[in-house]
Amino acid sequence: MTFSNCYEDVTRAEAYATLEFKNTYHLAYRDLPAILSEHVRGRKSVDFGCGAGRSTRFLRQLGFEVTGVDIAEDMIRKARELDPSGDYRLVRGGDSGDDLSVLQAGSSDLVLAAFTFDNIAGRDIKVRLLRDLCRLLSRDGRLVLIVSRPEIYTHEWASFSTRDFPENQAAKSGDKVRIIVTDHADRRPVEDILWTDETYRDVFHDAGLRLLRKYEPLGREDEPYRWVSELEIAPWAVYVLEAD
Repeated sequence: MTFSNCYEDVTRAEAYATLEFKNTYHLAYRDLPAILSEHVRGRKSVDFGCGAGRSTRFLRQLGFEVTGVDIAEDMIRKARELDPSGDYRLVRGGDSGDDLSVLQAGSSDLVLAAFTFDNIAGRDIKVRLLRDLCRLLSRDGRLVLIVSRPEIYTHEWASFSTRDFPENQAAKSGDKVRIIVTDHADRRPVEDILWTDETYRDVFHDAGLRLLRKYEPLGREDEPYRWVSELEIAPWAVYVLEAD
């Protein structure tokens, strides 16, 4: 399977820089302050796969001291443009994973990866990266992953459309899937890698991580969004992990 990171693209970076925390994306972040308050004790954090810095800025607003890292140069450039006072670092990416040697081992109370693992192909690379992220954690540190549930690729959403990709219905864990983000101007399909809960749990185990809690946030009737599938189907899964 040929798979490339579609976020290494100037147009994509400009489009993603306009995304906010509304519609389907609201559900990825709505409960995060409470989740982090329950599970994370310190304030030092890393935003792995920070993109244009949306989640990095979100963490800082919650009081975290945060470093954003990404392999996409255009995304990092945009993050620095939007947030000149932020700490954004470009890391090297490759077939064997991302080089996180620019970050100090054992120094992070929190590592957040928001949607990052949707774009990482290959089980071995996922395991290697999770091990590397685990090494960044302090003694009581937590790794929090926000990932797309398989259902996001087979339904319509307030922020996404998949109706043009019926082949997604037959996709298995590890297969390439496509989805269109409707919350910004770039309507080119995004290519992701579908990964099921079962296979996530397998790679967590092999990476030496223990799952503490899994959240699957649903939309609420009183929220100011035109929900499509969100009231009945959770688009995201939020995993809270610690070193085993």
